[in-house]
Amino acid sequence: MDTLTPGAAAARLLGVRIAIAVPLTVAISAAIFAVASLSPFDPLAAYLGSNYQFATQSQRDAMREAYSTDQPWYLAWWQWLGGLVRGDLGWSSTQSQPVATVLAERMPFTLGLSGAALLTATALALLLGCLAGMRRGGLVDRLATGFSVTFAAVPPFVVSLALVVVVAVGLRWLPASGAAAPGAGYTVEGVLRHGILPWIALTVSMIPWLLLTTRAAVAAGVDSDAVRGARSRGVHGWALLRGHIAPVSVLPTLALLGTRLPELIAGAAIVETVFGWPGMAAVLVDSAAALDFPLLAALTVAAAAAVLAGSALSDAAAVAIDPRIRMAA
Repeated sequence: MDTLTPGAAAARLLGVRIAIAVPLTVAISAAIFAVASLSPFDPLAAYLGSNYQFATQSQRDAMREAYSTDQPWYLAWWQWLGGLVRGDLGWSSTQSQPVATVLAERMPFTLGLSGAALLTATALALLLGCLAGMRRGGLVDRLATGFSVTFAAVPPFVVSLALVVVVAVGLRWLPASGAAAPGAGYTVEGVLRHGILPWIALTVSMIPWLLLTTRAAVAAGVDSDAVRGARSRGVHGWALLRGHIAPVSVLPTLALLGTRLPELIAGAAIVETVFGWPGMAAVLVDSAAALDFPLLAALTVAAAAAVLAGSALSDAAAVAIDPRIRMAA
């Protein structure tokens, strides 16, 4: 019989997930090089730019040998992996600077936007989902459900374009793109002001499924025997929600947060592209089109690690919250 405390069980689960995630992430990095090698795009075009079409075959061959673009994918992957172990992420041909510099300059914008949207969407979904589930059929329930059903079917780029047309172009309340005024440097005030519209777009795209899941869980909890017993003892309102319904109802939402991280990453890439946000979306597209292996591998591995970490943390939180849950891996 398992006698571990919830905290110890959660820690053990995280340890097992980390042991699984390391070889899985290495395998994903190798798969990226293997799949990218099958692409019809010529990586040499990224190095030569507009001169590519004027280069002779001998010049192209010399360039391929100089930049090692003619070697098998597994050798390129092994060299990249060795550099990663030494702390060298390689050189980005599309950005003409080290991959570490690209990540340092652009990753904070993506993490800031995604993190803010995730926190906001989760808070709103939990609040509205609890209110809707506690009062099924009421005004809040009808409005929240209608909003979720509507925007669950609307792609993030449609929400983004609508915000640009209405708020930025029509009303001229907020800037439409970038993170700073043309020719100006980045400032905290400027980044926050330019980030409002992409933050709203990404938040709106994330709320529907979280809200519907929370609402369904709360509604099921309201009808449970435990809640009926609490009501018979005179427990009602927020005390009932906080002490008896929320602790159990939050578990499906936690599980959904872990599984929807790929959607967050994809949505962030779309929103960043529409608003010209200086995050990782643009360089991801460029690295994929030009077969910029070092940058493409770094971005893909980082995304895979984020998804694995999110799934592990959501499961560990569920184990810590509810002692009845036991997960082996």
